[in-house]
Formats: sequence, C-alpha cells, structure tokens
Amino acid sequence: MSDVKAVNELVNQYNSLKTEISKVIIGQEEAVNYTLLSVFCGGHSLLIGVPGLAKTLLVNTVSNALGLNFKRIQFTPDLMPSDILGSEILDQNRQFKFIKGPIFSNIILADEINRTPPKTQAALLEAMQERSVTVSGNHYKLELPFFVLATQNPIEQEGTYPLPEAQLDRFMFSINLEYPTFKEEVQVVKATTSNIKQTVDAIFSGEEIVAIQKLIRKIPVTDNVIEYAVGLVGKTRPKSKEATDMVKNYLDWGAGPRASQNLILGAKAHAAVHGKYSPDIEDVKAVAIPILSHRIVKNYKAEAEGISITDIINSLL
Repeated sequence: MSDVKAVNELVNQYNSLKTEISKVIIGQEEAVNYTLLSVFCGGHSLLIGVPGLAKTLLVNTVSNALGLNFKRIQFTPDLMPSDILGSEILDQNRQFKFIKGPIFSNIILADEINRTPPKTQAALLEAMQERSVTVSGNHYKLELPFFVLATQNPIEQEGTYPLPEAQLDRFMFSINLEYPTFKEEVQVVKATTSNIKQTVDAIFSGEEIVAIQKLIRKIPVTDNVIEYAVGLVGKTRPKSKEATDMVKNYLDWGAGPRASQNLILGAKAHAAVHGKYSPDIEDVKAVAIPILSHRIVKNYKAEAEGISITDIINSLL
C-alpha cells in the first residue's frame, strides 16, 4: 500500500476508533485525542486529574479498542522495582528462573505514579526509554508496541514523591482531564447506574499500530515547520536571546531538545489523522500545550501572581 493510501486509511480507522471509545468514555475528547496521538507516535502520556474523572477507564477502553494487552500497576509507597519488572526464583531443579512482572505488556497503566519512591519510578523509566528491562544482569526486550500511561492526582500532596524534571521529560504528553459539563455528567450518571454494559470492539492489532508508528515517522516535514518548532522551544528558555519578557519574568526553566522532537512527531501524527500528508505550523500549535506544559518550570513570581503554564505557552503561540 502506498503511503498516501495508508494515511487515508488511517483517517478512517482513527474515526472508527474514536466512535468505539465514545461508547464508554463520555466527553474528555481532548484527552482521548492526545492519548491516541501519543500511541501513534510511540510516546508515553501522563494523565493528570482529580479522582473519579475516568482516567483508568480511559486507558482500559483505549487498550481494548486498540486490541492490546493491558496491565494496571497501582503505585504505592512500598512498591519495589521487582514488583514491576519481575524477579528470579529457584525452581525445583535449583535453577534460577525469571518470572516476568506486569511491565511485560503492551499498555501499562502506572496508577498514581507519584506515590512511589524514586527507586521504583526509575525502574519504570528504563523500560520507557529503552523498551527493555535489566534484572540480575540479564537483559529482556519488551514486546512492541509498548506505552506507559501514568496517572497523577494533582490535589493529594501528602505521601507523594513528585516526579523529577528529567523523568517528566520522558513523557511525550501531559494531558489534563477536566470536570465534565453538566450535560456530559448527566450522560455519565445514566450510563453508569443502569444494567446496560457497552462493549468496545478492537479496531487495530499490535502489528498495525507498529506499522502506523513507522508511517508517522516517514511523513515529510518542511524546514520552516521544523524551524518554527525549534524556535518555539527556544523561546521557553529564560536565558536565551529569543525569550520573551513573560518567559524571563515567570519561568525558572525551559524545555529541552526532546520537546522539539516531540513537537514534530506530534505534528506529524496530528496531520495524518486529519488527512494531511505533511504537517504545517497549525499542527505544531495543536500539540504544543500538552507537549510543553510539563517541561517548563514556573518561578515563585508566577505562582504569586496566578500565572499558569498554559498562559505562558499561549503567549508564545
């Protein structure tokens, strides 16, 4: 199949996928879109929202619609790296045998990732970056496609270990889930308090998703779009010449080169699912907020004056 035909086919599959997901997930359209884009790019996402906004249900529904294996890991203060990666045990023949942990799955839901100590967070990050794990000096490859969708509750600060900037940078998107509108909440209550269960059909297979990831990377991008993305990331760095007054006044830290890479990958995927064969600057802008928001750090002045990260990114756009 030619790449043009493959992009056209992707548009139809993407729309079918969203229809399947909407059987179970009411509203949260932006969160669904960004989650699917991160899957098509082979990236990981951080889902941020208060309890009860269907973060777990969203991940479970997406994995069913994509026809992928799904494992949920509940992150707690006493979780050990071996609880995620697996461990070696002595079998009856007194030989060491490796028992795989829940990380050996296509989609991992890392629930409340900020509740576990840094040592355990780090075990997950090798898998995210290298798509492999090391246990007792042995190297094990993870089956592709592999995604981590991590959730974080923004309100309960007690007993949490905030993710360091270097770890946050591994996530392609930071997706905020908002409260539903009145109409959406009425639909949610109707759907969840009756005895009717919605089933989601699988639209893709694992091999098809890997093929889509390769297709996304093949999409050509013009130099002016790449320069716009790199320029946008450069403007978030308070010490750079391009930084605006707002950035200099309100930011401690700007985004690194991984943000530029993700902006272009995200723009390619955004263009493809909307039937375009090459991304333009509008596609970069469409994915800028969830890609940049967790990579830039506000200072105390911004906190005191109630300036949000989104305000700062919008000023650059």
